[in-house]
Amino acid sequence: LNTRTDPLGIPPPSEKDWPKEDEEDFFLLDPDRKRDVLPQPFRMINKLVMHVFESAMEIIERREMLREAQKLKVQPKKCFPTAEFQVTERANCLAVSGKYIFVGLSVGLAAFNTCDLKDVCAWDAANTEICAIHASDLGNECHVLLAVDEMGLAWLFCFYKESFLLIKILNEVKDISQRSTCVEVVLSRGGDYAGILLQGNTKAWLEIYQLPKDSWLTEMEKNAGAAEELACSERRSDSSSEVGTFLLQELPVSAVQADVELDPPVLLLTVRPPKPITGTSFKGPLDALKEVDDGSSLGLGYNHLIKDSQWELQEAIFRSTYQEYLEAEGVIEEEIPRYAVFHFLLPSQILEGPEMKVQPDIPVGIGVHWDGNHNFCLYLLNRSLQEKEDSDLKPDVVWPCAAPIACSAVSSCSRYLALAGEDATITIWDKHLGYPLSVTAILEERFIRSIHFL
Repeated sequence: LNTRTDPLGIPPPSEKDWPKEDEEDFFLLDPDRKRDVLPQPFRMINKLVMHVFESAMEIIERREMLREAQKLKVQPKKCFPTAEFQVTERANCLAVSGKYIFVGLSVGLAAFNTCDLKDVCAWDAANTEICAIHASDLGNECHVLLAVDEMGLAWLFCFYKESFLLIKILNEVKDISQRSTCVEVVLSRGGDYAGILLQGNTKAWLEIYQLPKDSWLTEMEKNAGAAEELACSERRSDSSSEVGTFLLQELPVSAVQADVELDPPVLLLTVRPPKPITGTSFKGPLDALKEVDDGSSLGLGYNHLIKDSQWELQEAIFRSTYQEYLEAEGVIEEEIPRYAVFHFLLPSQILEGPEMKVQPDIPVGIGVHWDGNHNFCLYLLNRSLQEKEDSDLKPDVVWPCAAPIACSAVSSCSRYLALAGEDATITIWDKHLGYPLSVTAILEERFIRSIHFL
C-alpha cells in the first residue's frame, strides 16, 4: 500500500534547466551539420531532391553542348523545285537522255523537254505499264530506250524527232508458256550494247545484244529528209490554206513513224550461270592439263582431279562433325543461281587481245557475277560465230574471291572495280593493270547490299 505524503500541486517550470545556445556565435556553426539533426525521412528527401537537381543540370549542359556543336556544323542548303511538269497517269520511273526526260507511266511512255518542261509526245499503243526504263543518247537528236513492263517484257524503242518508234520486244515468243521474264536491263554508255537478265521456270540466263545504231541514224535521217520534202511540196501546192500549214507541222512525224523500218539488234552472247562442281572425269593430271591447253579458263574449278567418291566422303565427314549445327539451322541444298549483276567494261590490258582493234569509249567486254558465287567472270564481246552458238560459254578471265560476291560497282572511267563480299570485305581492283589496290573490312555482322563510286 503506497500513500502520498506530499500535498498535490503543479510542479514548477524547468526552463532554467534547458540548454541555451549562444546566439552570439551562430555564424560560427556549420550549416550542413544542422541537417544531421533532422529525422531520417527528411535527410532522404533532401538527397533525392539534390540528385534530381544535379541530373537536370547535367541534361541541360549536355543539350547546350549539342546545340552549340550543331551551330558549328555546315547547315545543308534547302533546295526547292524550280519547275514541274504534270503527267496524266501514275509515273513509275524516269530516265534522262540529252535534253529529254522519259517517264514510264501506268499506260505507256511520255517524253518531256527539259528546256520548257512541256509534253513532247507519248506512246500508249500497247496500253502496258512501264516499270523500269533506261535511255542513252545516240547523237543527232536520236535516243535509244530499253523499258520493262509489268509482265516482264523488254521493249526496245528509238526516239527521234520527238517521236517514239518500237523496234522490237527482245523476249517475245509465240508460245506464252515458254515466255521468260526480264528482271534486269542495262544499256552501255553510248548505246552500243544492251543486256537483259531473263528468268524462266527453273533457270536464268543473260543475253547481250549489239545495237546497230549507225544504221538507225542513217535510216532516220533518210526518212526525215523524205518527210520534209513531202511537207514542203504540200506547202508549195497550197501555201495559202490552213490544211497545208497543218501538213507542214504534222506530216514529218507521222511519215517517220509509218515508213521507217530499223534493223533489229543482234544477239552476241548468252551467258548462263556456272554449273555446280562435280567429280572429275579425267583419268590423270595430263588430261586436265590438256583441257586447259584447249582454251578452258582457269579459276572456275572444273578442271580438277577430285572424284565423286572423294566428294561424298568429304560431305559425310562434314555432316558427322557439324551434325548438331546442321540439325539446328536446317540443311540448305545448293540451288542454281537465278540472279546476276553485270557491267559493260571499256578496253583494258586484260580485255584486249594482240590483234584487237578497239575504241576507247566503246565497251569490249562484260563483267558478271552470279548470286552466291565466288567468281567475277569477264567475257569478251567480239567472239567468233562458233563461240556464240556454244551453249556452255566459258569466260575469258576469272577473278576468284574468298567469299561469295554480294554486290559490285564499276567507276565512271571503267578502270576501277569494287567487289563487296558476303563477309563484309570490299576489294578495289585496278582493272587496267589487273591487281587489287585496297582491301577494307567492315564491322562484323554487317551485310553490304550496294556499293557505288562517287
